[in-house]
This record gives sequence, structure tokens and C-alpha cells, in this order.
Amino acid sequence: MSGGEAWGVAGRTARASHGRLLALLAAPTGDLAGSEDALSAAYEQALASWPAGGVPRNPEAWLLTVARNRQRDSWKSAYRRSLAPLEAADRLGAPDERLEEVEVDAIGDRRLELLFVCAHPAIDPAVRTPLMLQTVLGLDAARIAAVFNVPASAMAQRLVRAKRRIKEARIPFVVPGRQAMPERLPAVLEAVYGCYAMAWDQDGPGMGGAEVDLRGEAQYLARTLARLLAGESEAWGLAALITLSVARDRGRTGSERVPAGPVPAYLPLDEQDPGMWDARMMAEGDALLRRAASTVTPGSAPGRFQLEAAIQAVHCARARTGATDWYALRTLYTALVAVAPGLGARVALAAVIGRVDGPAAGLSAIERIGDGAPWEVRSAVERFQPYHAARAELLAGAGRRAEASAEFAAAADMASRPGVRDYLLRRAADMGPA
Repeated sequence: MSGGEAWGVAGRTARASHGRLLALLAAPTGDLAGSEDALSAAYEQALASWPAGGVPRNPEAWLLTVARNRQRDSWKSAYRRSLAPLEAADRLGAPDERLEEVEVDAIGDRRLELLFVCAHPAIDPAVRTPLMLQTVLGLDAARIAAVFNVPASAMAQRLVRAKRRIKEARIPFVVPGRQAMPERLPAVLEAVYGCYAMAWDQDGPGMGGAEVDLRGEAQYLARTLARLLAGESEAWGLAALITLSVARDRGRTGSERVPAGPVPAYLPLDEQDPGMWDARMMAEGDALLRRAASTVTPGSAPGRFQLEAAIQAVHCARARTGATDWYALRTLYTALVAVAPGLGARVALAAVIGRVDGPAAGLSAIERIGDGAPWEVRSAVERFQPYHAARAELLAGAGRRAEASAEFAAAADMASRPGVRDYLLRRAADMGPA
């Protein structure tokens, strides 16, 4: 095997297994930073030895064992021996454990416990989701910083402090009991959904490589959370939401209808061909949503993820009925804004109002967003790309073509994905001169 092929295997294993291996390494000691160092050393050793000696039969087990040995060496150092509890070192495994004999699958997946560690009340709420994205899903600090709109150095410092806090507070790697669940589950669900949203927003579906793996990881974690927390309706709602959204991935680019070009195509939802959507996955998403509804406490309202999943289900139903039920969407978005009045939900509701009651009503709704709010909220509205894209469509529907052209161009300037930018520029050109 060539060096390039061996490095390729090492890279794919790192992307696919980083969070799982880190969780297994950190669970006995709670030392996330030390476990990351040990895992990095194992990656370096793999890159040095695999090109010459060949890729091991089980690369994941090889990396885990080498990292464990690194941890053990660290624990045995004079400095560590004077400070660390011996029982933690003992749990790391026998010193003569052979590289190929570790059965990673038999150990179990500790990522869920790691997710709940990151959501512990002892951790600053502002850093919980970034910490989960880095430790469980392997995203680097610079990329996370870009998503959260903070300098990379500041995000790196926050993450280091959070890992130190986990170690110092001796937070146990366990899934909390029902009493502690309401405090920690929302942050866990937000992080898993944030992972899926990041993959979609930055690169779009069908791009291949690590981003596809990231969406798959988010879907896997959401399903696993739902099964583990069987009575938590929002966990089932998140699993349904991601599954129904993934089901439409192939239709979003229209790759079978639009010739592949240098920039991946983008198609808005109502221009997608439902025949390209994954029927099996849509059925699975519908079943997950029914399960969510069956676990809602009597007398309580559905949560944010259930409502967003129900919205996805309405869109997917077009594959069966041939039409979109805009009235159902208006009801669902109205409920969503009441439960979780985020900017995205309010913009989407205005767009749906435009479909149901006409463009003028939609424009009135979207232009009221931010009214009376503090300046920072109004500033966020002005910088929110979907706001400008939705307002442009409403202006176009109202026949205000010059204004629509300018608004489509403004939305294109803010788009992070090349395919979306190209689509918005075409819409601006369709409207004529601004």
C-alpha cells in the first residue's frame, strides 16, 4: 500500500471515529485534553508506520490501543504518579494488551455519555454546544468559531477552560437520571441538530467526503438518543426531523436533472422533484414522528423539534399527494414561533403567510420582524440571509421587480454556499435591472 493510500485510511478513520475513540479514552479519567493528546499521538504514529508496515486489520482498534498506551505512559511518569488517582490508571487496560486484540465494538459507544458531560451544569452554557461539536464530532476550534461568529483564539481558549473544568469537577461519564434530564437534554439535542445544520449550511448535501459523514453522525446520534431516552418526546422529534430532512438530500441539488457543473446546483424546496426523495427514509421519519407524538405528556404542547419535524413531514407528503398543504404549514409555523420564536421560524412563517394570504400579507409580516426590538436584534435581522431571500420572493410575487432584484442581489452577497449564491443571482437577473 502506498503512503497516500495509508494516509487516506488514517484520515477516514479519524473522521469517522474521532468522537467515539475520544469518549472511550476519556471516560475512565474525565481528562479530555489528555485523551486528545494521546489520540493525536496515535494518529501521528499511524501516519509514520502504516505506509511501511501496512494498515492494520482493524485501524480503529489499533488507534485506541496505541492511544491507551500513550495514556498509560503518561500516568506512569513521576509527575503523574504523584498527582493522579491510581484506580483511574488501572482502568486503562493491561500493559501487555496487544494492538489487534482490542474489540472496539465490544466496549460500547461512550459518545452519549460524553454529550451529557459537555451539557453538565458546571460547564458554561455558552460553550456547551461548541464543546460537544469538538469532542464528539471532531470539528476543529476554527470552524466552530466561524459558526459562532467569535475569533478562533477566543473559542480555543473557551474550549480549553471547559475541558479543564470537566476534569477538575470530576464530572462522571454517565447518562443522567430523569431528574437531571430537563436541564441537560436541550443542550444535547441542540448540539446534535447544530451538527446537521452546519454540514448543510456550509457545504450542502451531496458534496461527498467528511460533510456526508457529519450528517450521518448527527442522524446516528439522534436515533441513538431517542432509543436510549425512550420517554423523551423531543429526542424522537429530533430523530424524525433529521431523518425527514436527510430523505430530501438528493432532490436538493437535482443532480439527476441538472447537469453537474463546477458549482453544485441548488433547488428551493418547491422546485425539487419529489421522485428523487428517499421513500424508505421518509417512511422512517414519519414513524419516528408518530413515536414522538405518542410520548408527549398529556396536556402539554409539542416541542420545537416535533414541530419542525411535522413541518418537514408536510413537505415530504408532496411525494404522495402532488401538492403542498400551505394551510397546515401556516398552523405549524405559528405554533413553532409561539414555542421557539427564532428568527428563522419567523421568516419562514412570513413566507408561508405570503403563500396563503398573498404577497402583500407576507411582506407585512416579514417587515414587522424586529419592530420594537433592541438594536442588536434589528442588526441580526439585517444580516440574516434567509430574511433577504424570503423578502425578495415576496417582492417578486407582489410585482415589485426592481426592489426584488436588489433584494435577491443582497441575499446572494450574504450566501455562504456557491450553489445558493448562483441561484439568487439568477433570480436577481430574472427580475431585470435593480
